[in-house]
Amino acid sequence: MTLTPVSEALEAELRAALPAAAFRELTPAYLEEPRGRYAGRDGLLVAPASAEEAAVVVKAANAHQVGIVPYGGGTGLVGGQVAPEGPAPIIVSVERMKAIRSVHPLENVMIVEAGVILADAQTAADKAGRLFPLSLASEGSARIGGLLATNAGGVNVLRYGNARDLCLGLEAVLPDGTIWHGLSRLRKDNTGYDLRNLLIGSEGSLGIITAATLKLVPRPVGVGAALMVVDGPQAALDLLALAGERIGSGVSAFELMHRQGLEFLAEKVPEIRQPFAQAPEWTVLVDVGLPAGLDPAEALEGLFAAALDADLVSDGLIAQSQQQRRDFWQVREQIPEANRRIGSVSSHDISVPIGAIPAFIAQGGPALAEIGEFRVNCFGHVGDGNLHYNVFPMPGKSRADHENQRDAIKRCVHDLVHAMGGSVSAEHGIGRLKVGDLERYGDPAKLEAMRAIKDALDPNGVMNPGVILPV
Repeated sequence: MTLTPVSEALEAELRAALPAAAFRELTPAYLEEPRGRYAGRDGLLVAPASAEEAAVVVKAANAHQVGIVPYGGGTGLVGGQVAPEGPAPIIVSVERMKAIRSVHPLENVMIVEAGVILADAQTAADKAGRLFPLSLASEGSARIGGLLATNAGGVNVLRYGNARDLCLGLEAVLPDGTIWHGLSRLRKDNTGYDLRNLLIGSEGSLGIITAATLKLVPRPVGVGAALMVVDGPQAALDLLALAGERIGSGVSAFELMHRQGLEFLAEKVPEIRQPFAQAPEWTVLVDVGLPAGLDPAEALEGLFAAALDADLVSDGLIAQSQQQRRDFWQVREQIPEANRRIGSVSSHDISVPIGAIPAFIAQGGPALAEIGEFRVNCFGHVGDGNLHYNVFPMPGKSRADHENQRDAIKRCVHDLVHAMGGSVSAEHGIGRLKVGDLERYGDPAKLEAMRAIKDALDPNGVMNPGVILPV
């Protein structure tokens, strides 16, 4: 089916059916994405305040065969929130759907609308004496709908899982304008196909999420963090195993950082205080959350002592206050900002089996050296196998100098990931950026099933055209 651009007639139809507040000025911010790789097409911006208003938009767009681009917080890194090609679409922003509908502390459940900013959801849970553990660098602007649509990960996946694992139910508008009322608070519900998990991670290609039932967890009584210097990635994995043996599920996050990232941080974000006078080659940030009666500092001291005896670590710092813990995390969370200011040639959100991490890192550098001379900043959530493997120009050069090598770099990294049984998209999604990668590396049976699902639910192809699957 061929899509058509949004017309004056369609706009008039929508303005007659919706309140004036649903229509916003289409400023440049809605047509940009953080990495600057895509610029969206002009179209009509609509911000419905409810699932019912969103359904009016979707039903009309489907009838007129006009593409719809769902828009959350605009923080996505694979171009899923902008449409650079094709007829002018309707951009549907969830920014007005921002109510915390209900909180049920005894059930460890919270129902929120899709436009709620992640930090606000965290605050609402905290006020109820609970924790909503999804946490990532963009939590001050990322919205719940987009986080679920991309199945976001973040730093706490090791303990609490991805966004998918923190959702019990959804309310969503399907491509024909039907509203699915699926805001279940049940932990067990085996009544047919799991539409919730079908929509989570579909990046707006199968519908628009308008609200969600989120899982909460008891807030840890004691939290702590430590930075430990390790000899290399294998020592980091051995330390992860030791932490699991000693602290168990109390390990909330386990982050690996390379010296290159700390050097970028010192160069571009010098106001961030570095924990070590000289940046170590490899550092691990361990974060723990423990119940009453257990001392996190004592647990981390015991882990460090055992790791020192096993020759896994050579130095370390244990946070002596919550401010120092926040300072440790500030180092980790500002690395992406330093990367942005340096300007990467090619950035990769990849995952490999945890045991393959040392081999991947060891082989990645020499493989890239056959293409050219680069700096590599490898860091990320090693506890769940997710690395951010970013390639940068050498000092004195810019990413523009290597633009003609960008595809070769990406192909080199992704081929190695695929050969090791990994994924070329760990937590950022496919969007428009990795459509070709999915076709190249995806299992044919899976791709055929995905296309069949897309065609069945969205036969006119109006939902976020060009995302995940090619038009």
